[in-house]
Amino acid sequence: MCLAIPGKVEEILTEGDLRIGRVNFGGIIKRVCLDYVPEVVVGDYTIVHVGFALSKIDEETALKTLDDFRAMGMLDEELGSEEEAFARAAVAPQSPCPDGSCAVESGSGQ
Repeated sequence: MCLAIPGKVEEILTEGDLRIGRVNFGGIIKRVCLDYVPEVVVGDYTIVHVGFALSKIDEETALKTLDDFRAMGMLDEELGSEEEAFARAAVAPQSPCPDGSCAVESGSGQ
């Protein structure tokens, strides 16, 4: 699942022509592209999806949303490292045919 997660901008840098922020998602810091939200400054909260800040939001809404996501266990899933994502996938139940192409219909005689 991919969610837009609120985070607090702690630092803004320029890398080439891009505005890049260090954004804090309830203790997890990630690099985020801030080019779509030029109005955002250090201390603001923003909604981030797949590494891009999409809009500015107020602190109360951001903190409430982070609490809700944390309570549902979604923060670790969305903000974990690539290694953590691979580890979760390795222990998840697997289908021999994820696209359903090998499913046998009942009564088909197969």
